[in-house]
Amino acid sequence: MTAYLQPDIDCQLCPRLVEFRRANQEKFPHFYNGPVRPFGPLNARLLIVGLAPGLKGANATGRPFTGDYAGDLLYDTLKKFGFARGTYDKRPDDGLELLDCRITNAVKCVPPENKPTGPEANACRPFLISEFDAMENLSAILCLGQVAHQAMLRTFGLKLSSLKFGHGASHKMENGITLFDSYHCSRYNTQTYRLTPEMFENVFADIRAHLDG
Repeated sequence: MTAYLQPDIDCQLCPRLVEFRRANQEKFPHFYNGPVRPFGPLNARLLIVGLAPGLKGANATGRPFTGDYAGDLLYDTLKKFGFARGTYDKRPDDGLELLDCRITNAVKCVPPENKPTGPEANACRPFLISEFDAMENLSAILCLGQVAHQAMLRTFGLKLSSLKFGHGASHKMENGITLFDSYHCSRYNTQTYRLTPEMFENVFADIRAHLDG
């Protein structure tokens, strides 16, 4: 197995993200303001992949989906389906524990307007590949949003047209891993009813059935 690879706290790979990070260090000196490392055990069977840290969520706290509305819905749902235990209190030291589940982002640093560029995603891809290589029990990947779905396809060397994104869709890949899709659990998507808690729970019910079947 190759060495597990993650970015340094002062990663310099993406000039635009470095500039944005430095600006945020001045504007929000109490924030984490760095590449956000994955959360959860490496021996998990489920990997959840988001796009990038939120400015006042993971970028502030240093833990994926922690500190913003998306985390409220995600962690409540994880607890309901047995993928987490403890109390989620929007802090990295709240004692919340993930069970058989790990969370990461396709891009590790917060981008301006929550929109990383293609070259930035490409620069970060070796860290995502290293994640997959280290997760020997990986059986299911949940992509939160179409851009995360496309990042997964590129990571596995697949054409974007090969597996179409759709909320609730699942795709068994040739490597034996099943890819699950969901709309992102952002406040915008829930406020516009593009994604309801019930719709989100249905995806996790499918994942739980896959893992336990």
